[in-house]
Amino acid sequence: MAAAWALLAVMLLAVQAASAAPVMAPAFLWAPKNYGFSSDGAKEVVHYQTISPKSLAKSVLQEGGWSSLVCSTEDAHKDVDVAIVFLGSKLQSSDISKDKQADPALADTLKLSFTSSEFSMAFPYVATTDDEKLENSFLSGFSENCNSGFEGKHITYTDTCAVSGEDLKKHHSMDSISDLVMARMGNNPSGQTDVIVFCSGGFEDLDQSEGELLSELVAMLKKSGAKYTILYASQPSGESPSNVPLGRFLAEKTNTTKPGLGKCEGECLVKSTLVEGTFVGIVLLIILISGLMCMMGIDTPSRFEAPQES
Repeated sequence: MAAAWALLAVMLLAVQAASAAPVMAPAFLWAPKNYGFSSDGAKEVVHYQTISPKSLAKSVLQEGGWSSLVCSTEDAHKDVDVAIVFLGSKLQSSDISKDKQADPALADTLKLSFTSSEFSMAFPYVATTDDEKLENSFLSGFSENCNSGFEGKHITYTDTCAVSGEDLKKHHSMDSISDLVMARMGNNPSGQTDVIVFCSGGFEDLDQSEGELLSELVAMLKKSGAKYTILYASQPSGESPSNVPLGRFLAEKTNTTKPGLGKCEGECLVKSTLVEGTFVGIVLLIILISGLMCMMGIDTPSRFEAPQES
């Protein structure tokens, strides 16, 4: 009886550990123009390290150039009108390299934006959990890593964001965001960058997929002529998938080419060569052993009789 209870306790601990395991999700940062974010013109840069949402916020500030947008730096030269933080809830790291996408519009928009922008960075493995909302993780990450202070008063949110506080402005439709962008374009004497946070679902009374909403947002920003930069991140819930290499997918340049089909480069080529060599070695070894056994099986007499004289 005691052994049964012990086994049940071990199983419950295993289930709890599995449920608390982080889920890997990708993040993408891009801007159609460099806007002085990087002196060496960072384009299609991929960071393969597994990082936390707060570490992602730190990288966005330091490597992505957002410190001059959201931190209280008086002498910062802010050439960006709008910075978008788009937080999804479905995309996992393993989904990026799949041929069949659950949300094709999202995959196409991310891929096109990543490859066609002058400044683009990717973080394929962001470890997310359900312990804290992604928007709160980013806000705390920005606040912790802004040495000169964090300008939270210039941040607005969609009505699905789980944030609270005084004087928070929330958007209930894409028209509200479009009006904000156009107003900022027409009258922005201080050069302050507006940060808009899109949380899961975008708006409460909206029946659109993440891909459709992101595509509409990008199209609206392009049409307005605003200088913008976008950070996409995801906080999916579910089983933690295996880490699938995303390098070849992120390196693809066209939407018509399916990643992983008909191409074998780099690590794939090395592995295939090793497998082929192993098979050839096994076949040769089998042939050698078979030949030796056949030779050992030949029953040759050790002495021969002398021929009889007639």
